[in-house]
Amino acid sequence: MWAIFIKGGPVMFPLALLSILGVGVVIEKLFSLRNKKVLTQEIIHCIEALRSPSDIPMAIRTCDRHKSPLANILRAGLEEADSPVADVRMVMEDTGRREVKRLERYLVVLETVAAASPLLGLLGTVFGMIRVFSVISIAGVGEAGLLSGGIAEALITTAFGLSIGIPALVAFNFFDSRVENFVIKIEGYVHVLLKQLSAMKSGEMANVRGISDAT
Repeated sequence: MWAIFIKGGPVMFPLALLSILGVGVVIEKLFSLRNKKVLTQEIIHCIEALRSPSDIPMAIRTCDRHKSPLANILRAGLEEADSPVADVRMVMEDTGRREVKRLERYLVVLETVAAASPLLGLLGTVFGMIRVFSVISIAGVGEAGLLSGGIAEALITTAFGLSIGIPALVAFNFFDSRVENFVIKIEGYVHVLLKQLSAMKSGEMANVRGISDAT
């Protein structure tokens, strides 16, 4: 394997670096984009069970126990529960933008690996063909042994570039789609919380009207 790597020429070293980066990002995203890591069921049940302002401190404590994107977004809204619903929505949207960036972290590296690897392979192909034509210009086409080095360099770098770029592209699309699905689900839970808070405020206003009518 090492002999084949060396035959690929200098372009093989940046290709190796890109492959290491790609594998590292894939491992990190497989861990960080797990369903239970992003959408904690305990928090979801707690939010769905909100019925009165007295339940909010417990919901905040539940969010504090988990450092997931969903927990951070919902906690931001719960901490502003006394504010108008429009303000609560704005706070959660601001927090949500930051959390989405966290979910997308390192995906740009994977996208770069997917795009750059085939191009580096093509660059290695060009270098190999330059070598071939240099040999032809000096020794002619009859020196097959001399020509084989440049041809091997061209083919090896192309193969390695595609072998790195294609899996990286597939992985990028997979993780990008997974992030989008998480964002849609988080938006749904944000909507649930806003409905719960709105219902609480409506109940409070009804209670206030009932007291004033009674007096």
